[in-house]
Amino acid sequence: MWKKSLLFYFLASCLFSLHAQDAGTIYRQLEKLNFLGSMLYVAAHPDDENTALISHFANHVHAHSAYLSLTRGDGGQNLIGTELRELLGVIRTNELIQARKIDGGQQFFTSAIDFGYSKHPKETLNIWDKEQILGEVIYRIRKFQPDIIIHRFDHRTPGRTHGHHTTSALLSHEAFNMTNDAKSYPEQLETVAPWQVKRQFFNTSWWFYGSRERFEKADKTNLLALEIGNYDAIRGRSNSQIAAASRSSHKSQGFGSSPSLGNRTEYIELVNGERPASNNPFEGINTTWSRLDGGTAIGDMVEKAINDFDFQHPEKLLPQLLEVHKAIETLSPSVWKERKLQETKALIKACAGLELQLNAERSYGIAGEEVNLKLAAVQQSDAKIEIKQVNENTIDFSLIQNAALNRNLILRLDENLSSPYWLLKKGSLGTFKIDNKELIGFPETPPLKLAIEVNINGQSIIFMETVNYRINDPVRGEVITPFYNLPELGINFDKAVHLFANDTPQNVRLEVTNYGTSFSGEIELCFPEGWKIDQAKQRIQLEQRGSAQFLTFNVQPSKQAKSGLMGPLVHKNGETKNVFSVQRISYDHIPKQYVAQPSEAKLVRLDLSLPKKKIGYIMGAGDLVKENLEAIGLTINTIDIERITQEELNEYDTILVGIRAFNVLESLQYKNQLLFDFAAQGGNLIVQYNTSRRLQTKAILPYTIQLSRDRVTDESSRVRILEPKHPAMQFPHKITAQDFDGWVQERGLYFANNWDPKYTPLLGMNDQGEAEKFGSLLVANHGEGTVVYTGLSFFRELPAGVPGAYRLLLNLIALD
Repeated sequence: MWKKSLLFYFLASCLFSLHAQDAGTIYRQLEKLNFLGSMLYVAAHPDDENTALISHFANHVHAHSAYLSLTRGDGGQNLIGTELRELLGVIRTNELIQARKIDGGQQFFTSAIDFGYSKHPKETLNIWDKEQILGEVIYRIRKFQPDIIIHRFDHRTPGRTHGHHTTSALLSHEAFNMTNDAKSYPEQLETVAPWQVKRQFFNTSWWFYGSRERFEKADKTNLLALEIGNYDAIRGRSNSQIAAASRSSHKSQGFGSSPSLGNRTEYIELVNGERPASNNPFEGINTTWSRLDGGTAIGDMVEKAINDFDFQHPEKLLPQLLEVHKAIETLSPSVWKERKLQETKALIKACAGLELQLNAERSYGIAGEEVNLKLAAVQQSDAKIEIKQVNENTIDFSLIQNAALNRNLILRLDENLSSPYWLLKKGSLGTFKIDNKELIGFPETPPLKLAIEVNINGQSIIFMETVNYRINDPVRGEVITPFYNLPELGINFDKAVHLFANDTPQNVRLEVTNYGTSFSGEIELCFPEGWKIDQAKQRIQLEQRGSAQFLTFNVQPSKQAKSGLMGPLVHKNGETKNVFSVQRISYDHIPKQYVAQPSEAKLVRLDLSLPKKKIGYIMGAGDLVKENLEAIGLTINTIDIERITQEELNEYDTILVGIRAFNVLESLQYKNQLLFDFAAQGGNLIVQYNTSRRLQTKAILPYTIQLSRDRVTDESSRVRILEPKHPAMQFPHKITAQDFDGWVQERGLYFANNWDPKYTPLLGMNDQGEAEKFGSLLVANHGEGTVVYTGLSFFRELPAGVPGAYRLLLNLIALD
């Protein structure tokens, strides 16, 4: 059943939910049924994709369209919350899934991790396993069998844009000739066949030429011009509207988009294959049913169905669609046979007004449990429709038009967890570790589906339906989430990193949540060398589903304590098991997520002196800097910049401004002067990084400072201390080169590249092969106080427990 569910998920994941759509949508899907051409779009991250082009191919051309994003965007920033890294990747994955539901495409990934900004493909491929990721690209092409491939970025210009971007184009370009070579990754041929893509394009634009003027003057001989500003009068919306709605799914990245009016031309440059004579990228490619043996007659049947379609009575088409379905079933196995079977099933459901629901009594369960389900069904046609069975449960119920069926069922859960499959094992810096190779490339762990056999006018059809949990929210109305199969226990540390500024013992708290009916056993905390724990094992008894208990372990470092990972073991009935942490992600724009990962936390031994300052924090786009400074013993107040007065501000010694605050807080257009006056009257103002674009105001500090896109992406790159005697490098910690050891992901981003002479640059750094950059940390006296701009990635380093980052930031906080 697992492999069968994977197949159905793969084929059905891009289909519109036609039973909930209007007659216009049904008609367009009928037209799509008569087009047998496919397009694969390739780029590096969520939000790299051109949603207008994907929507154009899916909805206007009617091609089977998909987006292959090499990563899940784990290394990005988060504008809607504090989740970073793996959890941000889960959010962005689901944003992509929602985008494809809107624009009609399908979504795929590789197991590459977005490890942060990279300047060159060489750096990217030093961290990614090139052979593995190239193999996954080739496998996806062989499996999807696109006629054309379009990549977002140019494979010929390494170093011009994000290294991940260029790498996505390079791997796509290299794969073009390898996918049809049986000697390339021959082990794949057990499940897929060689495949030759007909054409490959680069989705160029004026941006790649440096300006609109240069693009207007450029030689476009090798470019195809596609008009994608189409308006669909039947569905009452333009391609721009669909594309904007799809683009706006990327809420964590602040990519809300408004539709444009009128024409829009998109350009694609041929990089492989024979150039078509026209602007039709499918020219000369057989996109009719005749590409399949025995398919010509089916094409005629579909064409007749299109001509016979009655917008007032779609149900009249059922007999013809059933014949089409029967005819497709007789074809030889192929990707197109399976695609068109799924499309035909969706059309049959839509024309019959057939709604099938499998609703669980609760939102989750664990392996081996029985879960009560309710089958709900209704149909809106005069066809003879009978629900025969659900999996092995016999139903034998005839549906009368608009009369609902409700039937109780019991389901026993298997061992397959529903949590994001790519996080169940700890991966490397560059790639996820995925044991179930069949799942690689899927956007999510396929949800639990059951087979519902339905007899329609004497013809048996199997529909795979998702088991969902439905509630009514007083504000949002009906909220539907997939049913989750979870681990028996979830053990979450209260903090991912536990920081010890000295040898004073601290309490480590674990929240143990029971996802089954009850649990009785022992929890043992394992820890690195040199740490002492008062009681390593503790008994736990949980009697109710969802109940939780906190366990507290008193931990103390010795003088020889080494920083490292600690993790729990579970002892139950004579067995010892590793366990997962289970975290929940809840936002209105994506389904609720349960994320299971190996349960662990980091113990970090620091040697810190804490400044005695009254500190305030202005939160920007979201970070954990305040929480991490509080974890080492500082007291920090959150400041509401909208309401605070100058007198209240002046009670503080140091004000820290959170990341991207000048990008997201409109009030800083005029409240910035309060901060400048605070510094002038003796305060210490520290502004963390802001992006150079979309600033609410350029006046982020009292003296002129120009932000750039300069960054240093190699977290191990050499750092030169320019002013070793400056107080920021001396008190309370003497900063040396060793304080820049062990940094993660990057040194920093959005450095200043031009500034008033009043600023003193304190650090120099650069990536290999580049000139040294001096804009990562600037300090200036202002009146009686101090102002600081830093593009250093404290928001990444502090949560990772990097000692030198704490020492340096504490020095900045201590400035007078």
